[in-house]
Amino acid sequence: MDLPIKIVIGGLGVRGYEVYASYAKRNPDKMQVTAIAEPNPIRRRDVQRDLGLSDSQCYETMESLLQQPRLGDVAVIATQDRDHVRLALPALEKGYHLLLEKPISPLLQECLALQQAAHRCGRIVTVAHVLRYTQIFSTVKRLLESGEIGRLIHMDLIENVAYWHFAHSYVRGNWRREEDSSPMILAKSCHDLDLLRWFAGSACISLSSNGSLSVFRAESAPEGADDRCTRCALSTRCPYSAVRIYMENEKTGILGGNAGWPCSVLSETPTPDSIRAALEKGPYGRCVYACDNDVADHQCVNMQFANGVCATFTVTAFTQECCRTMRAMGSLGELEIDMLRNRVMLRRFGQPEQIIELDKLTDRFAGHGGGDDRMMDALAALFQREDPASLTSVDVSIDSHIMALAAERSRLEGGACIDLLQFARRT
Repeated sequence: MDLPIKIVIGGLGVRGYEVYASYAKRNPDKMQVTAIAEPNPIRRRDVQRDLGLSDSQCYETMESLLQQPRLGDVAVIATQDRDHVRLALPALEKGYHLLLEKPISPLLQECLALQQAAHRCGRIVTVAHVLRYTQIFSTVKRLLESGEIGRLIHMDLIENVAYWHFAHSYVRGNWRREEDSSPMILAKSCHDLDLLRWFAGSACISLSSNGSLSVFRAESAPEGADDRCTRCALSTRCPYSAVRIYMENEKTGILGGNAGWPCSVLSETPTPDSIRAALEKGPYGRCVYACDNDVADHQCVNMQFANGVCATFTVTAFTQECCRTMRAMGSLGELEIDMLRNRVMLRRFGQPEQIIELDKLTDRFAGHGGGDDRMMDALAALFQREDPASLTSVDVSIDSHIMALAAERSRLEGGACIDLLQFARRT
């Protein structure tokens, strides 16, 4: 396939527009957007203008786009979780390769149906498990494979979601309710379970999990709290105040100069006035103790892999920073990552610590540690190879979905140990 790769995009939210369309605009030699689908007419018009597309290249729905003759090489599915497979299957039948936002689906049978369709149609399906493409995690993989810490014995991985990010996405936002999206452990953390499966180099055979929705509930509301932050007397001292997060915070607020995510979710053209209006009337201005959310706000998973490696994973809303921390322990040493500084600390037993400094990330949120652009680079290069194989194909990504869905089952059953082979057969 010749460059630039021609892509069509379904869903122009943060991922569809700010990641995938943005990449194509910045890298026209590698990728070109040839059609878009977005039900929001304002967003569709703005992206059309930004990309210089004609009216005939813009559709209200992905269904209507897929009714046309094939308009590109790759279909990007960046819609809500429960729409992914419903749109991906006809795209495969139309002849598109796929870039699919994670998670594939909250239903294991849909994940398996997509895998089977990809093989039947002879199409490549890349799942956006972007963390495998980051410099820091690809370095960890290289160090583990080269035996720098001997035989891998145990891993501890923590996803520090950050209090404001969790409130934005999982209390006020689109992923707050399982029936509308996915369990939090799947929607947020199939990334992390995919990493642990990749690092272990072996299938997970059993796991148990605990966690709950412990804080963002009506009974946790402080006395005197209003159900909307813009009129709450406690807003100036509540860390979850929408006014503080979207208006005043120097990293996330519009008054701090941030017109991108998360403010771009509240308004098509973020300004102090438009954000204030959104907080006064929209869902993102609600008190975190007065929302209709039901997904867990913290969860822990204990895992056993077939080759004897053990791992723990924790995802939590209750952190200051938005990053991941990890330690891997082996028979001859250990390693630890510092994602904020983008470096790896390698400690071989009996030797001085070696600090591996990676490229400095200057972007405010750094696109999943630089993984977004690296994944798109890899996608463009993928079709230049005679025998293309995606690092995050649907074949390898399904394992993390089985792990996440089994972890949620365990959590709901009070931490029961789940045999993953039996779970996958029964589900």
